[in-house]
Amino acid sequence: MSIVTFERPLPQSLSPSRLQDFQACPRRFQHASIDRIPQPSTRATAMGRFVHYILENIFSLPAPERLAERTSDFLDLATTAILTEDVRTDLGLTDSQQESFIREGDKIAKNYFSMEDATTRKVEGIEQRLNVEINGVPLVGILDRLDREEDNSLTIVDYKTGRAPNPNFLSSVFANTELYAAMCEEALKETPQRIRLFYVGAGEIVERPVTPVVVEARRKAAATAWSNITTYYADGHFPARPSANACRFCAYKSLCRDAGVAVPN
Repeated sequence: MSIVTFERPLPQSLSPSRLQDFQACPRRFQHASIDRIPQPSTRATAMGRFVHYILENIFSLPAPERLAERTSDFLDLATTAILTEDVRTDLGLTDSQQESFIREGDKIAKNYFSMEDATTRKVEGIEQRLNVEINGVPLVGILDRLDREEDNSLTIVDYKTGRAPNPNFLSSVFANTELYAAMCEEALKETPQRIRLFYVGAGEIVERPVTPVVVEARRKAAATAWSNITTYYADGHFPARPSANACRFCAYKSLCRDAGVAVPN
């Protein structure tokens, strides 16, 4: 086992996605959050950011103007903001491939409007930043959207551009947003009553109620993960947990292989 003294400090706060990284594989967390080794953009991550950017701008409009045809108003802005030179290099985009990417992003964003009427949504927050401490864990994150329903309850809305999930894996799909529910409870003194995931590429909505049991479980899981993170950092060793699922899309597979980790093919 290789023991090191880390040159960089622990991050001052953790996002739900970084905690999920740690729970999947502590070594991945080390490389991303402590060593800060950049992860190259992929088409999937770039498309996700592109579509999110468009929908964020759509919901910044007055409610009657949130129409599918308005997505084209934000394509140039999204291209400038998301398809930077570094991202285009990572993706190896030619000019024609970039045009194809933009058309696909616009199509996915427009697909959202087949799923609900954006003009009727009462939105409490867009790209809302939450910065809280839960059970001693410093957490920071950004909500895609926070809606106020007709019954005055709150709903966390999250956009997904990938495939709709297998029903057998819904618990992991909702893990991040359930922690966001706990963060809302801490920051807003109000617990959202449901989570609504829009799989805009697939045209499917997956929804789950938020319960006190779930919120408490996510609080405890975050506290356990943070305790382990601080212990591993002090010990100078974040163990690798190779698995077909965890390693499949990991950007650090070559580093683990060089360190003698048995990374699945």
